[in-house]
Amino acid sequence: MTRAREQYGAAETGPAAAGRDADAAVTAEGLPEWLAPVARVAATIEPRQLSRFLPPEDGGRQSAVLILFGHGARGPELLLMERAGTLRSHAGQPSFPGGSLDPQDGDPEGHGPVRAALREAQEETGLDPSGVQVFGVLPRLYIPVSGFVVTPVLGWWRVPSPVTAVDRAETARVFTVPVADLTDPAHRVTARHPSGHIGPAFLVEDALVWGFTAGVIDRILHHAGWEIPWDRAKQVPLDWRS
Repeated sequence: MTRAREQYGAAETGPAAAGRDADAAVTAEGLPEWLAPVARVAATIEPRQLSRFLPPEDGGRQSAVLILFGHGARGPELLLMERAGTLRSHAGQPSFPGGSLDPQDGDPEGHGPVRAALREAQEETGLDPSGVQVFGVLPRLYIPVSGFVVTPVLGWWRVPSPVTAVDRAETARVFTVPVADLTDPAHRVTARHPSGHIGPAFLVEDALVWGFTAGVIDRILHHAGWEIPWDRAKQVPLDWRS
């Protein structure tokens, strides 16, 4: 698999940034110092360091998510949204903003995932993409149960804008989680699904973050050097509706 850093190359600057791909520029220039470890993760991480579920050679539904870091009242934070409780699948489950690539997003092998992540985040949360600096793209991952091939796009919320649940039929709420809470061992648990799947989870902001979203957060915290040892034997059971 081609690494994300090879797909997207160096930051776009000067006249090139004013061209067709200006809306999908990827640059780590000018990031706050606390985000430097995450930028290093994006530049060096191998796919299997993120997940054992990697995309098949052919097929899969191309999609992207925006992993957006900001700075709030309690310091560094991460933007999440909670799916509506009336949805047929994963009702009430927190996730990153994101969704499938549309034809107008462009080449899935090029800047398509970056455009898709920003577009979907705007459609779902109302954020202003012009205030987001994309500073990295992680390797593509795979969600076997849905067949999605997911490209995680890393962003710095350089100029915050108001966010809310744009479509209440799809999204129950949009919220931020302090990184300090995500790293706090008191908020970390192992989620166990009746299917037998177990994985890292977070009890934050009156929500249980688990599944793909929690797995990616867990790996970012670990490889960025932010992880604090936690009790992996502390389990939270899920039900079949999860």
